[in-house]
Amino acid sequence: MPHVTVGSERADSIDIYYEDHGTGTPVVLSHGYPLSGKAWEKQVSVLLAAGYRVITYDRRGWGNSSQPTDGYDYDTFASDVNVLLTELDVRDAILVGHSMGTGDVARYLGRYGTERVAKAVLMSPIPPFLLRTDDNPEGAPQSLFDGFIQAARGDREAWLKQFLQNFYNLDVYGGTLVSDEAFQASVNVAVAGSPVAAVACIPTWLTDFREDLATIDVPVLVIQGDQDRVLPIGVTGQRVSAFVADSQLLVIEGGPHAIAWTHADQVNDALLDFLKK
Repeated sequence: MPHVTVGSERADSIDIYYEDHGTGTPVVLSHGYPLSGKAWEKQVSVLLAAGYRVITYDRRGWGNSSQPTDGYDYDTFASDVNVLLTELDVRDAILVGHSMGTGDVARYLGRYGTERVAKAVLMSPIPPFLLRTDDNPEGAPQSLFDGFIQAARGDREAWLKQFLQNFYNLDVYGGTLVSDEAFQASVNVAVAGSPVAAVACIPTWLTDFREDLATIDVPVLVIQGDQDRVLPIGVTGQRVSAFVADSQLLVIEGGPHAIAWTHADQVNDALLDFLKK
């Protein structure tokens, strides 16, 4: 399996698994918590058919990547992305992130700039800043995330299943836009992830990306469902334009957090239209 080495833990290397298919302009897809690069299944085939080179990767702790006990912070995630793009000599790329992956994209652009990047897409985004503070009253209270951490530590499997139920709005779309088999496959991927990562990733959601967004000098497309229960649009997607000058927001009516799966046709049409401009 193809990997790039991004560090070490004692005598073992920390490796990021990736898949690299097709030719043409590269599109790099960064997945959300608690899944893997396989979450982009409904985008990869469409992008390949449209003539793009498509690169997916598994964030450290998930999928086929290493499961170290540290490095679960956005500076490290961005560094992992930088190693991947450098090793593969990716240029003029479109970076596409979903959920946690939007933090990878934002922090990468904030730290490493746009030398290798032509455009970016933030889907169901974490940025700009989720935590409620004096200068960010729109955010959520710390106690909410403390509860998430406690739940993940107390019964990781139950926490992940409940999280994914909200991820897909399963009470609305279960059995129609989300089959029982697809939901169970997501649970399987989540439970197979690192127990350390399942907990350690939660505090990263409170990262302040406002300065990162302000540095972005390439076009940005934000795509989000108006029924996103994980990252409500009023706290996240609707606020990105205040920090990114060249940005646009597409709201998908009825869309949950997992719009890349449940509303794949609308997402793919918007993605291809943005890539072609």
